[in-house]
Parts: sequence; C-alpha cells; structure tokens
Amino acid sequence: MKEDFYEILGVGKSATSAEIKKAYRKKAIEYHPDKNLGDKEAETNFKKAAQAYEVLSDSNKRKQYDQFGHAAFEGGSGFGSGGMNMEDIFSQFGDIFGSAFGSSFSGFGGFGQTQNRSRGTNLRIRVQLSLNEIYNGVSKKIKVKRKVQASGVSYTTCSACKGTGQIIRVSNTILGRMQSSSVCNVCSGSGKTILNRPQGSDENGMILNEETVEIKIPPGVEEGMQLKVSGKGNASPGDGISGDLLVLIEEVSDEKFIREGNHIHHDLYISISEAALGVSKDIDLLEGKVRIKLESGIQSGKTLRLRGKGLPDMEGYGKGDLLIHVNVWTPKELNREQRQFFQKMLDDDNFKPNPEKSEKSFFEKVKDMFS
Repeated sequence: MKEDFYEILGVGKSATSAEIKKAYRKKAIEYHPDKNLGDKEAETNFKKAAQAYEVLSDSNKRKQYDQFGHAAFEGGSGFGSGGMNMEDIFSQFGDIFGSAFGSSFSGFGGFGQTQNRSRGTNLRIRVQLSLNEIYNGVSKKIKVKRKVQASGVSYTTCSACKGTGQIIRVSNTILGRMQSSSVCNVCSGSGKTILNRPQGSDENGMILNEETVEIKIPPGVEEGMQLKVSGKGNASPGDGISGDLLVLIEEVSDEKFIREGNHIHHDLYISISEAALGVSKDIDLLEGKVRIKLESGIQSGKTLRLRGKGLPDMEGYGKGDLLIHVNVWTPKELNREQRQFFQKMLDDDNFKPNPEKSEKSFFEKVKDMFS
C-alpha cells in the first residue's frame, strides 16, 4: 500500500503551501544523499519526499490527489507514477532552495516533461561557508572545469533519427498497431552527429575548459542544502542544453557559536567572583556587539535568550535567537590566602547550595529540551 503524501512530509491535509514547502525542505536536508552516503533507506525517503512535494505543491495535482488518492496518477508519467530517479530530482527540481536565489538559480520544474533537445550532464561541487557568511550571505567566485564545444567543431543531422533524437517503432499486436519510442543510440538523443572533430577534442567534439562562476548565496542557508546554477554544467554536443552546476553547502564549525536551526548557542564563562557580585559583559555577535547584565548570585547553567539575534530565515520569517549559557568557572588552583577564605566559607549558610523551586535542575532542563 502506497504511503500518504501528507504523512510522508509530516503535515496535515489543511497545510498551506508555505507549510508544505517548509516541511519538504526539512525532509530534503535530512535525507539528502550527500549526508547519507550509501544509505539506501535515506535515498528512498529522499525520493518519496520529492514525489510527495511534486504533487502537493501543485494546486491542480493536489486537488486530484485529495479526491482520488494515488489512483489519480496511476498509468501516467513522471513523479505521479513513480517514474523518477535521482537525476530527475537534481536536474528538474534542482533543490527546493533554488527558487530563493533569483534569476541565477532555478526552482522546481514539472516532472514527466519531454525534452526534444539533448542535455549536458550536471556538475557537483562543495562550498564551505563560515557562520558569518551564512549570516550575511556571500558571493563566491569558484573555478569550475566543464566540458564545452571545441572551436571549429561542426555537426550534422543524425541520419538514424532524422534529427528528432528518438527512434519510433511501430508493431502490430492483437490490440492493434502499437507505437513506441526510445532514445536514438546513434546520437544519444541529441539529433546530431559530429561532422568535423577538432584535434584534442573527444569523440563528441568537446574539450575541458576552466571557467570562473560567481555564486550568490543568500543568508540563512544550511548544511546539506543544494543550490542550482542553471546552464553552468557540462555543455551538450550540437545545439543541446547545458547541464547545471549543483552546489552543496557545507558549514565550517565556529569557535564561539554552535548552530541549531536558526538559533545559535554561546557558552559564556564567568568567575566565581563575577557570579557572586554580578557583572556586565560585552558579547560579540555575528554582527555588532551587545552588552548583557548578569545579576549577582547568578548560577552556572543559567540560559539567557536574546531574541532576534540569531540567523536569518531563508523564507523571510525573521531571525532566530541567541542563547547564552552561563558557566561559572571554578579555579583549579588556589594560593594560601584563597584557600583559607574558602575554608572559612565551608560552614557559612550563604555559601551552602539552596536552590529555589523556580530553578530547574540539570535533568529537568534536559527533559525540557527533548519534550
């Protein structure tokens, strides 16, 4: 029995288009092949999520699905009939994040569409970004080696398929005349065969050329996201369409902050004296600074939340928060005078632990994190 598309994405049947898109983005990141190398189950889930999104993101297809279920697409072509592969997802959809990148990036295309022109293969690269670059967005110039047509190459119409790129076969059956088509094995679907091949080029008249490609990455991208730069993959022989450049985002660990979605965490260490007396601290943010005041008697494990000081959301839903975790530093070595002071305080009631009921224990905080 086929799984429900809404259940695959983890949304209700009344979910809005924005909620469906956001849910798919999470699934695409979670099950992305580059994050789950060799994991067949993750690859299957990645395909299921893409299939569900292709239907539910289209108002007409969603209406048909709501009325007839999977039966609405049985016997058809494209995603609805399960005829997809990983190349379809990367080349047609690119990634759900592609639509946020302006004209240089393309978003989702429809599945099951027939292309009359051959298409070059996609190229895939990895780009590492610091947390500051993710916060502000960045433009990167990357050197890419891609196949292009050699100077002086010429092509002629394929004699086998007459330039269509397809071989049509007609056969007589008990049901009548049946027509089928397949990719031409002479021109590989390009409709062209090579007429003049320049020296140094391959059998298709292509050479490897290094090109600098500018990639504009907007704020808020995440580890595992894949951006698509249209037409910057390998070129196609003849008058075909160039493939795409697929850019996989990798985050570089930050020395001061730890990312959690659009929120960022920071460990702040203070001395026992500062904890007892209270202190003001300047915190360096990803953009600018902020001064926070720690009240006297603050306890280790206290978390301060600065709203809107985290990372921007790619969909424009504002910014996450900065969570500052207070850690009281205990000196590892004491001189004679310091040791005498703390020995005197051993029996002082003011130095004995006396947590208030409002103060949660470590285990209660962990429980809240996972509830």
